[in-house]
Amino acid sequence: MPQSFDAIVVGSGISGGWAAKELTEKGLKVLLLERGRPYEHIKDYKTANQHPWDFEHRGRTTAAQRDAYEVIHRGWAAAEAVMDSWANEKDCPYVEDKPFTWWRSYQMGGRSTLWGRQSYRWSEMDFEANAKDGVAIDWPIRYKDIAPWYDYVEKFAGISGSKEGLPQLPDGQFLPPMDLNCVEKDVATRLKAHYQGNRHLIIGRVANLTAPIAGRTQCQFRNRCWEGCPFGGYFSTQSSTLPAAMATGNLTVRPWSIVTKVLYNRDTQKATGVEVLDAETNQTIEFNSKLVFLCASALNSTWVLFNSATDVWPGGLGSSSGELGHNVMDHHYNIGASGQVEGFEDKYVFGRRPNGFYIPRFANMGSDKRDYLRGFGYQGGASRSGWSREIAELNIGAAFKEALLEPGGWTIGMTGFGEVLPDHRNRIYLHPTTKDKWGLPVLAMDAELQENELKMRKDIVDEAKAMLEAAGVKNVKGWDNGHALGHGIHEMGTARMGRDAKTSVLNEWNQVWDCKNVYVTDGACMTSSACQNPSLTYMALTARAAQHAVAELKKGNL
Repeated sequence: MPQSFDAIVVGSGISGGWAAKELTEKGLKVLLLERGRPYEHIKDYKTANQHPWDFEHRGRTTAAQRDAYEVIHRGWAAAEAVMDSWANEKDCPYVEDKPFTWWRSYQMGGRSTLWGRQSYRWSEMDFEANAKDGVAIDWPIRYKDIAPWYDYVEKFAGISGSKEGLPQLPDGQFLPPMDLNCVEKDVATRLKAHYQGNRHLIIGRVANLTAPIAGRTQCQFRNRCWEGCPFGGYFSTQSSTLPAAMATGNLTVRPWSIVTKVLYNRDTQKATGVEVLDAETNQTIEFNSKLVFLCASALNSTWVLFNSATDVWPGGLGSSSGELGHNVMDHHYNIGASGQVEGFEDKYVFGRRPNGFYIPRFANMGSDKRDYLRGFGYQGGASRSGWSREIAELNIGAAFKEALLEPGGWTIGMTGFGEVLPDHRNRIYLHPTTKDKWGLPVLAMDAELQENELKMRKDIVDEAKAMLEAAGVKNVKGWDNGHALGHGIHEMGTARMGRDAKTSVLNEWNQVWDCKNVYVTDGACMTSSACQNPSLTYMALTARAAQHAVAELKKGNL
């Protein structure tokens, strides 16, 4: 007989960790399934306390790693310390009909130990945007529906930030903010004056503690977060939600468990559990449950739905609207500007702040109108170059060594993060022939930036240059390195929420319209993408959905 649980959570990343915490704390017996390896807090942070010279390859990757992790090497994430945390792309391939950079981490905690930790609320205008612009479909919720849940998750996760009173970036339940450095403060003041209070450069709102919370100590300003924090100084599944769930005694964790489908009973129109392929033994196992929470990350949760209930819906569970797998979104970036700052040669920075500044959206707000929809924000920082800088004129001898005793000049740079509109043409699907290591079908990516995003990119560069020049920055240069979807690591859509089962996959509570005891609360559920980092919204939606699921279960509705 299959093992039975009250609820099964698929995926252990940011959304899955929250689902496990909330469901167990409400008294349910929960099975948390992770397709990858175990990865324990502190114990498995192998490099977190090593010195740079302790690394065999001094931080660089090997030829074998460059071969096995070709996608990761397209960006900045290929570093010796974290290569084991990325999914092996030979074992887990995907097909690119159009270029698509998919960053995956198959281990306990998923990408929650690797994320950038920038944590921003969406605003009322973000939830209203589709309806006002006539784009795709309307969100079934508004800011007032999720605001209490932002409060709830911020208090537990620990978000440091400053209160600014900006309608496009609502304030939250913040720990004390980190500090802007001297150059950033000067630029912020100059921007405020030049743009008459309509542009704001603020410290990033980040899931790094600036005061202790529940057994976790504050950030130590080491800026080695993605190696795992032995202090619990930032929010991750390992440091936060998993210990809370385990403390209830209601959680069972099973790694190396690839969920291949949701099991569906066509008579009751409910899920009965999941089918799992053991990644180590290739054994197929079934687990039964009253609830299923899909939190495997945006594209993988939809992959599970594609493979489920195909005897009822050829396109998979949740495909009756024709929208499953469509409306892939991301944030487009790899674009911005930088320059040199004079006059602060007698100033330096303290520690290694794991955070930067943020410039909230200002385009297409109020009287500001552009020839495209929506907007963008910037993330950036100012710093002084250190001993590793290149000095062309001094490359040997005492003069070279003496020059390196002094830090280099100040520079400042910013990267734009632009909103991607939901578009039915941007889709994923199961490739008919390509299989992974376990013989399972893989995803094919057929998505790209459309006209609206391409128009926006020119503005992102022009505005970044104009702001830096207005702040007195010298030798300002803009850059645009192009963007393949996925590279922003904020993949969203493919199983969107909506008000009508005919045009959406999920309802206002993140339930699959066609199967009400299946909830999808990761990035797959997003109806639009805004331009803010989305993880805080996933946390809030997951906590909200868990409360709804338990209430419905107790009423006998599920």
